[in-house]
Parts: sequence; structure tokens; C-alpha cells
Amino acid sequence: MGLFDVFKGGGGGLSKHVARVANKRAQKHERWESIQVLANDGSDEAIRALMARFAIRVDPSITDGEEKNAAFLGIVQNGEAALGPVRDFLASSETLAWPLKILRELQSEEEVTTTLLELLSKMDIEYERDPQKKIDVIASFEECKDTRIVDAVTRFLEDMNETVRFHAAGAILAQDEADAALEPMTKAFLAEESVRVRMRMLDGYVERGWRLGDVREEATKKMPTGYSLGKKGEVRKK
Repeated sequence: MGLFDVFKGGGGGLSKHVARVANKRAQKHERWESIQVLANDGSDEAIRALMARFAIRVDPSITDGEEKNAAFLGIVQNGEAALGPVRDFLASSETLAWPLKILRELQSEEEVTTTLLELLSKMDIEYERDPQKKIDVIASFEECKDTRIVDAVTRFLEDMNETVRFHAAGAILAQDEADAALEPMTKAFLAEESVRVRMRMLDGYVERGWRLGDVREEATKKMPTGYSLGKKGEVRKK
């Protein structure tokens, strides 16, 4: 160990491992060693460095997966001390899968939903070059139930991105409180150009027995192949 290593963060040359864990050019065994050292250190700096491993990809893919899983286990073993770094990474990174997986190990489903809703509240419906993170957050709500989701997601029925709108409809329809979004869903349906989004919405109308009676004439023009409206505006699927 060099003289300057003694003075670098965490003692014992922790900074070497902080720099190396997310270095694509480092040798596999070097990154692996750094993951273990950082996991055992458990400091805020160490956990943040482990989180950075999720932001890069190395070849071969099996090595990438093994290292990310090791980083995941190393972070989780530090319990609540990891929550701050994980939330910060979630807010700043384009990667959602791994930090979300960590949160689900450390928090209840309600707490995880709270974190995701806070993240979503800072997103808008305007055009963005890569909306994947927003897509992933909204899509995750299709797999859970929470009384707050409908209100938080409804505005994304008017998002500029078609995939966002598709998952927004799915997330709303997955909730027991979906009836609260009937009016904005109908408005969005009438304005929607995407066939698959309209189909997703209409499946919800069928499942819930919703009607389009008040806008029947206009809605009839928006029916994709395989769907029709009854006399009272009930949606029928062939």
C-alpha cells in the first residue's frame, strides 16, 4: 500500500476500490475484489460506489450479471444505511431495475410505492429524448395497488410518448379507484391516435362496464377493428 493510500477515503485505500468498481477497463478479478471490499466497508461512500456499478455494462454478459448481483447483495446486507444512496441513485440514474430491486428488499411495498410516486411527481408529460425511466416507473404501478396511483398517473394519459400513455392506462385500470379517472380516460381516448393505446383503454371499459354514451357518435369513429359500441355506449369486444 502506497503512502497516499492511507489518506484516501475510508482508510486502507478505499478510494482505489471506489474508482475501480465501475471501471470497464479494470480486470474482472480487480472489480470483484473492489465489490467485496466496498460491501464490507458499508460506508455511505462505499454504497454509492457500489450503486455506480449498475450504470455500466461489461463483456461478457455473464460477468456483468454476476458482478451486478454481487453489488446488489453487498448493498442489501447494509440494510437501512443503503436507503439514502439508493434513493439518490434512483433519482439521478436512467437505470431503474436494480435500485428498485434493492428497495423491495429493504422496504415494504407501500414504502417503495411512495418512493416511486415522489420520483414520478418530478416528471412531466412533455417530449424527452429517452423516456424509459418514466415508462418503467409507470409500468411498475401495473403490478401493485395503492390508492394514490390513479391521481398521480392520470396526467400521463396525455404524455407525448405513446408507450408512456399505454402504461398510464394500464396502471390506472389496475387500481380499485380507476373509476375516478373515467372522465380523463374518455377525453384521452377521443384524442388518442395510437391504436394499441385505444385498445388498452377499451379493454378497461369492457372489464369495468364503463360506457361512452355521452360521446357515442365521436367515440364510434375511434373504434379499432374488433371493437364496437352498443346503443347505450357500452363497449363490445368481438
